Amino acid sequence: MSAIAIRQVRKSYGSNAVVHGVDLDIRSGEFVVILGPSGCGKSTLLRMVAGLEAISGGEIAIDGRVVNKLEPRERGCAMVFQNYALYPHMTVAENIGYALKVAGVAKPERARRIAAVAKIVDLEPYLDRKPAALSGGQRQRVAMGRAIIREPKVFLFDEPLSNLDAKLRVQMRAEIRRLHRRLGATSIFVTHDQVEAMTLADRLVVMNGGRVEQVGTPADVYRRPASRFVAGFVGSPAMNLFEGNATPGGTFAVSTQELVHLAEAVAPGTPLVLGIRPEDVRLLAQPEPGALPATVDFVEELGASRVVYANLDSGPQVAALAEGIGGFEPGERAWLRLEPSRTHLFDPATGARIEPRLPLAVAAE
Repeated sequence: MSAIAIRQVRKSYGSNAVVHGVDLDIRSGEFVVILGPSGCGKSTLLRMVAGLEAISGGEIAIDGRVVNKLEPRERGCAMVFQNYALYPHMTVAENIGYALKVAGVAKPERARRIAAVAKIVDLEPYLDRKPAALSGGQRQRVAMGRAIIREPKVFLFDEPLSNLDAKLRVQMRAEIRRLHRRLGATSIFVTHDQVEAMTLADRLVVMNGGRVEQVGTPADVYRRPASRFVAGFVGSPAMNLFEGNATPGGTFAVSTQELVHLAEAVAPGTPLVLGIRPEDVRLLAQPEPGALPATVDFVEELGASRVVYANLDSGPQVAALAEGIGGFEPGERAWLRLEPSRTHLFDPATGARIEPRLPLAVAAE
């Protein structure tokens, strides 16, 4: 098991900077997921750790050893790619054991280790097949078996489940998590899929525009997003975000309804963005004090729950998560009650989270 230290790592292609001074510490045996949209630099960062991309500045250390100038094979990392990268003319056994063959490991020892790895990744019945005769999930297990047999210090996963269908992705997530628990290896997993990120990670690293926006447990990132970007990117459906200003009375109002008291440090007229997750918005069939009148626009059925999108009478659209099936159809009137204690504030200029000195509370009615 290895600890990884990333210090002010940068990457540029000519004048185009894609990774801007990333700092990150990964503990030995930890499963870290790097999450972000396409083009945010997450795969580039992973490839720099692997040695497949040269860094433009900064330092990467594995187990206290700076690896900036080491070849990929010297770093003790094994990488699992999105496209599997299997040899089509080789059997499953030959693909898994190829690194040992190149290293000159004796055939009996190779066979023993291939059998052991095949058992770990549940491929024992398929050792004589070639990749073309395997399903997508089985090919991905071959790729993982090929990584495991090297007994690496670090596992690096570059969006390995992107080519699988939804059902297989769920199965493979569970297999990868079980594999990590069994091997206890340090792992970095890159994805743009937040469900993968939330279910797999010990810690989550959210990237945007080549920078790290937030590092924390999945629960921390979800409950206390460090920026407007994280608030809008993590969570499905996304957090509702409202732009407004602090009122002279020291509150924030949505659609003329005062929602929260602000700390004294927030001056009247200060631009603010208020966020609230759909599950913290109550849908009401009848008006109540403090509820916002709206008209249902459309509904997303999720099975055990549904997301209702409603347009406020004098404001933006709001998403609310409703349990169960039925009720609140498009065109119907509804009233929305936003839970003030579950709101978040952000600076519209920097996107950074604002932490008032006083806790948010229900505004006086």
